[in-house]
Amino acid sequence: MSSTFLHGGHVFANGIRQHYLRYGSNTGSNTGSSTGEHSARPSIVLIPGITSPAITWGFVGEVLGTRFDTFILDVRGRGLSSASDTLDYSLDAQADDVVALTEALGLCAFAFVGHSMGARIAARAATRIEAGLKSVVLVDPPVSGPGRRPYPSQLPWYVDSMALARKGMDAEAMRQFCPTWTHEQRQLRAEWLHTCDERAVLASFKGFHEDDFFADAAQLKVPSLLITAERGDVVRPEDVSELQRATPSMLHARVPDAGHMIPWDNETGFYAALGDFLGAPVSLQTPA
Repeated sequence: MSSTFLHGGHVFANGIRQHYLRYGSNTGSNTGSSTGEHSARPSIVLIPGITSPAITWGFVGEVLGTRFDTFILDVRGRGLSSASDTLDYSLDAQADDVVALTEALGLCAFAFVGHSMGARIAARAATRIEAGLKSVVLVDPPVSGPGRRPYPSQLPWYVDSMALARKGMDAEAMRQFCPTWTHEQRQLRAEWLHTCDERAVLASFKGFHEDDFFADAAQLKVPSLLITAERGDVVRPEDVSELQRATPSMLHARVPDAGHMIPWDNETGFYAALGDFLGAPVSLQTPA
């Protein structure tokens, strides 16, 4: 498959610099007047998790880009987007960023695909958009929150790995944190993890236990798909049942042989779980 990477870029939106990576086709985009099969489908705004700069989702962007105009966001405090000791790292600010990003890019029809923290951002942002949003995919969202069980990952896992990355680490050093990943995946994380602002990560982790994801998910007015991992303890069957009771139209797919970082563990299964929900199926064999 040839590369679908188009370019990286920045916009000034919601008062900060937001960096994104764009994948798709040069022959079509719903941000302009060009034509092509991509322009007939909603664009995808992919929102990564708590310590995942946009570049680490590039392999997914390559595949989604075969069928969709795809934008992968560096959430504030990660990658090349703004970070500072005075920046608001709350869920509300992150959600407002995504809304402002879609406006700054001129997207007229789009879908959110959010993983982990990104799924919580997508659900909150969806409550603030009046037009343009066509669907939402929530990929293994933390269901922790007020009165609920804590998020299963431990904070030192993030803090310790970021501290090593700031000093300088390689793929082998990253193995202790990501033992099942490939060398290439660990090398990329080792290269980019230092760009994650510890203040942003601490605030987001705190928000996992203070923000009510279920309340946001219950307000979804567009088609939604919940994708969960067979392994791990982030989303349990009873959580799925509760979410679907609140939003009966919410679809659900469980990816076998995958932990929380679903595309890293079972990339084929991740695309199979998406099916044609976004408007067209994708797979590792989809030609660019």
